[in-house]
Amino acid sequence: MIIGICGGTGSGKTTIANKIVGSVGPENVNLIEQDSYYRNLADMPLDDRRQANFDHPDAVDNDLMINHLKRLIDGYPVEVPQYDFTTHTRMPNSQRLEPRTVTIVEGILIFNIPRLLEFLDLKVFVDTPDDIRLVRRIRRDMEERGRTLEQTLHQYEETIRPMHYEFVEPSKRQADIIIPEGTQIGITIELLCGLIREQLRSSEKSGV
Repeated sequence: MIIGICGGTGSGKTTIANKIVGSVGPENVNLIEQDSYYRNLADMPLDDRRQANFDHPDAVDNDLMINHLKRLIDGYPVEVPQYDFTTHTRMPNSQRLEPRTVTIVEGILIFNIPRLLEFLDLKVFVDTPDDIRLVRRIRRDMEERGRTLEQTLHQYEETIRPMHYEFVEPSKRQADIIIPEGTQIGITIELLCGLIREQLRSSEKSGV
């Protein structure tokens, strides 16, 4: 079972994905984050890296991500790259993922990849208002990625907001489930966990 969780930056999709994994158990569910597959910009000067458009589909190595998903489906482990958002380069270490019955794929642009959509059994879109997403993005960039308020707002104006309305927001029509910001999130997480547990029980019965 492959579940896609999409939504704009700061929508809460990563939090939801992690809560599902925590509830069902990492021994049963893999989490693939699209952020891990940003292209390595090590060959560019640091100032140029900072100006790159990370909110366009071309910023992601989609071929590698889909290849890894295929390998997991076929029963092979993969080495997921780890991305350093302070330098915009891939770290030398990777994260090994073993095949699991259920895999969650999470990212802002995953519903813009036709080849990836073919693998998704369930598509979930986290629909969160712009102001909430912006506040969360500012907090994350300043606390976790060492950026200033000015840098984050500049990126929001130049790429995040326009790319959201060009690519992310229209992709909502691909969703099977749309989660609005608010109390419905908890209910939806329980629903998704229930579907996953049913899939696990079915797999156990069939010996998969």
